[in-house]
Amino acid sequence: MNNLEKNSKIEIRTDGRKSYDIILKDSFDDFLKQMEFLEIEHKKICIVTESNVAPFYLKQMYDLISSKAAKTITFSFEAGEKHKQLKTIEALYEELIINHFDRQDLLIALGGGVVGDMTGYAAATYLRGIDFVQVPTTLLSQVDSSIGGKTGVDFLQYKNMVGAFHQPKLVYINTATLKSLPEREYFSGMGEVIKHGLIKYYDWIKDNITPIKEREHEAVREMIYRSCLIKGDVVERDPKEKGERALLNFGHTLGHAIEKLKDFTWLHGECVAAGCCLAARISQMKGNLTEEEVKDIKEVFIKFGMNGDISELSIKDIIKTTKSDKKMVGDKIKFILLHSIGEAYIDMSVTDDEMENALKK
Repeated sequence: MNNLEKNSKIEIRTDGRKSYDIILKDSFDDFLKQMEFLEIEHKKICIVTESNVAPFYLKQMYDLISSKAAKTITFSFEAGEKHKQLKTIEALYEELIINHFDRQDLLIALGGGVVGDMTGYAAATYLRGIDFVQVPTTLLSQVDSSIGGKTGVDFLQYKNMVGAFHQPKLVYINTATLKSLPEREYFSGMGEVIKHGLIKYYDWIKDNITPIKEREHEAVREMIYRSCLIKGDVVERDPKEKGERALLNFGHTLGHAIEKLKDFTWLHGECVAAGCCLAARISQMKGNLTEEEVKDIKEVFIKFGMNGDISELSIKDIIKTTKSDKKMVGDKIKFILLHSIGEAYIDMSVTDDEMENALKK
C-alpha cells in the first residue's frame, strides 16, 4: 500500500497490481480530476442514489458528471434496508437497458452502504460486469462498506446473502458529507470505526472521543484515514475473504442476528456495536480479556449512543439466527474474537452455551 499524499490518498493493490485509489477530500471540487483516467467523456454514466441522499448531493453530482460525460442519467430508490433487494436491482437493470448502457459505461454509487452494496452488485452482474465508482456519504460507508469490493443484496431478510466480489475503479470520500448526517446515523458509523479500533487503534479513539463526537475536521479525517488503511491493508492480502479478511467481521456474527431479529429497525453500526460487546464478553469467558476491558469497551460504545440493549429479544432466537449466517462453515460458526485488544483471531469453537452465557450477561 502506497500513501502518496498524507491523509489524502491510499492506493489499494490486489493480486500484485494497483486496483484503485481511495481519495479523501473535504469537497467534490477534485472529483472530475480524479475521474480523468476513466475517460468519462466517452461513456454513459448512471448515478445511483436513494431518497435521503438525493436532496443533498444528487444535483451537484449530476451537474459535475453531465458537464463531462457523453450521457448522464440518475436512478434513485426509497431509502432503507428493506429496499436492499433484487426487485430494486431489477428496476436499475431496466433503466440501464432502456438507456442502452454497454460494457464500456459506468455506474456511480452516491450514498451509504445500501447504495454502495447494491450499485456494486448491479455493476458486477449487468452484462457480466461493468465498472463502478464509490462515492460514500455516510461514516459507515466511508470507513467500511465502500472499500474491498463486497457487493450484494438481502434475500428473504437474510443480510447480504446474494452478492459478488467486484472492486470499484475509485473510492472518492468527501468528508464534508458527514455534516449533513443526523446524529444517530453518524454515531452508527462509529460501530464499524470502534470495531477497527479494537483490531488496531482503540487507544487513539478513546483519546479523541470528544472531537469525534463534535465532528471536528482533523479528528474525523484522521479517523477515516486510519480505518481505510486497516480495511485496505487486509483487503490487499485477502481480497475474497478466504482467510485473514474475516477478522474484519468482529462483532458481525451476533450483530447480523440482532439486525434481523430487530427487523432492521436498528442501524447496522448499532447492531455491530452490540455484537462487538458480546464477542468481547465471549473473549473474556475464554480467558483472553479482563472484566475491566469488557466494561471499558461497552462504555466507549455507550458514549456514542449505542447501549446494545437487546433484553427484549429471545436468546434462543438469537442463537438460532446465527446458524443461518453466511459465515457458517459446515456446522461451525466462524467467530472473530480477541486474544487482546488490538489482536483479533478466528475461533471455530464457540458453543451455543457460550453464546447463551454471553447473552445472559
